[in-house]
Amino acid sequence: MLAGTGEAPRFALSGRHDLTKVAHSKADAVYGELKEAILSGALEPGSLIDKTGLCEKLRVSRFPVSAAVSRLAYDRLVDVAPQHGSFVARISLNDARERLFIRSALEGEIAAEAARRMTRADKDALAANLRQEVAAVADEDRAAFYALDVAFHRILTARLGMARANDVLDSLRVHLERTRRLTMSPPGRLRATLKEHAAIAAAIEAEDPAAAREAMKHHLSTTGALLDALAKQQPELFSP
Repeated sequence: MLAGTGEAPRFALSGRHDLTKVAHSKADAVYGELKEAILSGALEPGSLIDKTGLCEKLRVSRFPVSAAVSRLAYDRLVDVAPQHGSFVARISLNDARERLFIRSALEGEIAAEAARRMTRADKDALAANLRQEVAAVADEDRAAFYALDVAFHRILTARLGMARANDVLDSLRVHLERTRRLTMSPPGRLRATLKEHAAIAAAIEAEDPAAAREAMKHHLSTTGALLDALAKQQPELFSP
């Protein structure tokens, strides 16, 4: 109490609020690091999440780690088994196939619409992206190519003003990120992806909606075929 006033010190509440913000900030940082480790494959599907080890490595208490794991469980990237621990979720092959099916249907029509409506400036933006992809392939810079791959697809929705479609596709991409990185890992796949992107851009440049739709569907169906092959080669990465 403040002397003679009967009031509690005003800094007490704000102090607790600051501590809460710090705790949430640490949880966000742990969440981001763990999520990237899972999506990149540094933490493989099925592997145990060592909470104690993470606390020591990241120099945080157990609360931020537990909070981050709970968020990742909500994202369906982590499976929590009571009394057994938390594990990186295996990839659901059926779920990945369905999400790819939705992507193909939606992005095929977006590509067709791009061929109808994209302006010269829009097409130049696609061409600039492709030039950067060429450089990334030449440098064998996978991280840069992954980012450019996402950017290529986002250019279509952004330039067409399709914010809602972009939101849907971003949600699908998050859940397909692990499969995307896995299917792009075989030798020569980056160059093949570049070629597929170039075919989409060429159809858009030619203002040929049917060809643009077909090129996009071919691009995404190739990803699906690679996923099926990968599931046969490394079944331990996938859920039964």
